[in-house]
Parts: sequence; C-alpha cells; structure tokens
Amino acid sequence: MDIFLDYLKVFAVGGLVCLIGQILINKTQMTSARILVLYMLVGVVLEVSGAFEYMKEFAGSGVTIPIMGFGSNLAKGALEGAKTNGFLGAVTGGLSSVAAGLTTVIVCGFVFGLIAKSRSKKI
Repeated sequence: MDIFLDYLKVFAVGGLVCLIGQILINKTQMTSARILVLYMLVGVVLEVSGAFEYMKEFAGSGVTIPIMGFGSNLAKGALEGAKTNGFLGAVTGGLSSVAAGLTTVIVCGFVFGLIAKSRSKKI
C-alpha cells in the first residue's frame, strides 16, 4: 500500500506542475519557451532557498523529472562548484552537474535526426 501512495504523490504533484503550465498557456500570452524558462528558474530558486529538498522527499520524481529538477541540479552544481573552486567553479559547476543528461539529449537527438524524415507541415 505504501508504494501506491508514493505513486499517487508523484502523479499528483507532477500533474499539478503540468496543470499550472497548462493554465499559463491558456490564460496568458506566454509562449511554451518562456514557461519552460520560468519553471527552470523556479527550480533554481527552490534549490537555493532549500525548499526543493523537502519537495523532493515528498514527491520524488514528481518534481525532479520536470524542468524544475534540471534547474535545481544546475543551482546545486553551481553552489558546490563555488564552494570548491570559487567563481570559476560557480560558472562551470552547473554544467558539470547536468553533463550526463545533456549528453544523453544530444546523442538521442542526433540518432533520431538520422532516423526521422523531415518534411514541411501541410496547411
């Protein structure tokens, strides 16, 4: 029964994140790119303030899988890099903490680019 409640929390929190994004799309003039940047910045702010850790304990991948988790990892890497290497560590630490995910995205994009056929959208 505990695993069912864990899945329910992940689904509810992840669904709430998506619901807020959909409301922003429907009720504002914000583009999806701006909403993605907003969510990433929310993840950064939550990580810097320390609130993201509590959200991660409660909802697990409901908050770490969306773009907020990416922002959190960037901020966490920058903070750790700043502690060890100063300003240069703050600049490079964020990218080094998300390097595996970015590499996976680039490789998958390349492979699918080779497989898929591009064509113009028919209107």
